[in-house]
Amino acid sequence: MSVSAEPTSVDPRRNGSVPADTGTVRTDTLRPHAEHAFADELAALAAQDDHPRPARWRLSPWAVATYLLGGTLPDGTVITPKYVGPRRVVEVAVTTLATDRALLLLGVPGTAKTWVSEHLAAAVSGDSTLLVQGTAGTPEEAIRYGWNYARLLAHGPSRDALVPSPVMRAMAEGRTARVEELTRIPADVQDSLITILSEKTLPIPELGQEVQAVRGFNLIATANDRDRGVNELSSALRRRFNTVVLPLPQTPEAEVDIVTRRVEQIGRSLDLPAVPDGVDEIRRVVTVFRELRDGVTADGRTKLKSPSGTLSTAEAISVVTGGLALAAHFGDGVLRAGDVAAGVLGAVVRDPAADRVVWQEYLETVVRERDDWSDFYRACREAGA
Repeated sequence: MSVSAEPTSVDPRRNGSVPADTGTVRTDTLRPHAEHAFADELAALAAQDDHPRPARWRLSPWAVATYLLGGTLPDGTVITPKYVGPRRVVEVAVTTLATDRALLLLGVPGTAKTWVSEHLAAAVSGDSTLLVQGTAGTPEEAIRYGWNYARLLAHGPSRDALVPSPVMRAMAEGRTARVEELTRIPADVQDSLITILSEKTLPIPELGQEVQAVRGFNLIATANDRDRGVNELSSALRRRFNTVVLPLPQTPEAEVDIVTRRVEQIGRSLDLPAVPDGVDEIRRVVTVFRELRDGVTADGRTKLKSPSGTLSTAEAISVVTGGLALAAHFGDGVLRAGDVAAGVLGAVVRDPAADRVVWQEYLETVVRERDDWSDFYRACREAGA
């Protein structure tokens, strides 16, 4: 737990990061919530947003889409893009939240599902922290409610002894709840959402009561394409969602832009070197990942075997961020081939037997033949030695 001389709020949604007397965000937070990190942009949008707003929304659907996609406001304020992809995807996602249908963001790992989910909740409700993280061990209490057992034993079932889940709080407050990795949650626990999403109510049979959702409540869930069959959603639950598929970046330029933007944001919080000097290496990492992911070189001339990993944009961001850290602490601060080679190798070779063969073949038949990639080839050979 961090210690601050400043009195802080005890609101658990803020994790002690918001001073109670000022409402500002601590500057030493490693990863501020979206509503804190982009508070200035959200405030500028709210001040100039003259479009109709659904009940309890902080911004109109138009402003939420602008916040996600970026743009320039009439007063010259620049809103940075949070998502680089098809505009229609964002518009459909935002519109879904303005209806009585829940939103399911679906896609392969690394397509920014969690990122989009967080920013949607921040823009709509001003709070992205009403979150249930799905795992194989997620209990029903995480979605419905639990009990403070000391109070339960002392006084019996009561509202004071009840511990609301993030979903229950969102229902009562008219906010947006988030469920991450829905298909990793056991099927019987998933189905506890059916009544919540269809009837907009959460029964509390122990008290003979219920919590009815107030206007403004909705839910965003995320799921990976590759998780289908792990805990497949029941047809009854799937009908309660409007599914929006987030695609992989369509062009290398778009993916380079995404990686560069996110690495810059992460780098600022970690005091890492500036990215511009390393754009060439970012482009190389993206090229390697796209070619191996697609099973063909960028020029379409050589077919390739694909490794077992996803080689997603998120993994490219991780590789480049790690390379920047190496350059900062053990180099001259400039991102070079040697700084990213080990990260690329680690991302590609997940299965030591099969993936290493795929990587060696790609290294010798593609990377080695590129005249301007000789330093990258040598660095990768050394990393794999």
